Amino acid sequence: MRKLLAITAVLALLWGGYWLIGAGAMEKALRGWIADRQGEGWVAEYTQLDTRGFPSRFDTTIEGLELADPDTGLAWQVPWFQILSLSYSPHHVIAVWPDQQVIATPNQRIDITTADMRGSVVLDVDTSLPLNRASIVMERMEFGSNAGWSAALDHAQLATRQSVGAVNSHDISFSATGFKPASGFIERVGRGDLLPDVIDGISVKATVAFTAPWDRFAIERARPQVTRIDLELLKANWDQLDLWMAGAVDVDARGIPTGEITVKAKNWRDMVTIAVAANVLPEALEGTVVGALEFLSTLSGDPTTLDAPLTVKNEKLWLGPVPIGAAPRIVIR
Repeated sequence: MRKLLAITAVLALLWGGYWLIGAGAMEKALRGWIADRQGEGWVAEYTQLDTRGFPSRFDTTIEGLELADPDTGLAWQVPWFQILSLSYSPHHVIAVWPDQQVIATPNQRIDITTADMRGSVVLDVDTSLPLNRASIVMERMEFGSNAGWSAALDHAQLATRQSVGAVNSHDISFSATGFKPASGFIERVGRGDLLPDVIDGISVKATVAFTAPWDRFAIERARPQVTRIDLELLKANWDQLDLWMAGAVDVDARGIPTGEITVKAKNWRDMVTIAVAANVLPEALEGTVVGALEFLSTLSGDPTTLDAPLTVKNEKLWLGPVPIGAAPRIVIR
């Protein structure tokens, strides 16, 4: 019995020492990272940093956190942020966001409130801490911008994991329900009561290739940029409107995509009306677009359903034979 008690005491002392060393290393790494950002000209401030959870957890809370990247003008401010992990698995963390946070860009400040926002993040064991996989859940999220718009969603989930057999590529999925788009957009399309102000559901599955891995250097130095998007499926349902999209585009160094996406749209005429009301499609082109898409829809056998290619080439966007605007730029700030 004495030997057993002695062994237990030694093991307890060893584990306690491990926990203290691990907790200290966690705090030192975070404080060092913030100090490094300050040295690079960032705004990087906090009021308190503390790790608890002995004996089985490393639960670190950072209070009064403010980060701002001078190169991009992006800033993030939270009253607190938590990084939680099991002491025997420190590379698998749970991130917990507060119910209020602020994201600012050079053009606007966005206040975000949530009933719950947390994510499971698994990092590879490497000094650069590359992201292996993650899943983030958001409940009852609301956005309010000082640019004059607001938006909201009931539930959303974002998940990503490294693609098998590919370098700097992630399989990404996103789903959202009860999504209320920006208020300015709703006000424009709401004239004539075209649609309810809430989109029933949106889901996206895609594989995205990047110029570099998503690791700590992606925050410290520069965000990886998209080089290719393989869109397995985008599906959206908004009242009587149903939209499906699938295809692939390559993205050049300027962020200009080239490729083709197949679009299938139910009740597409209403979508054209909405695009005009939202100033996405010039009113002068409405008749031309409708005429061309009517021809395409007859080929599918159902005049209410459009099945056509969305082509991006020469920096222009085409739906079937109809030019509908300039190609979007895909740039991560």
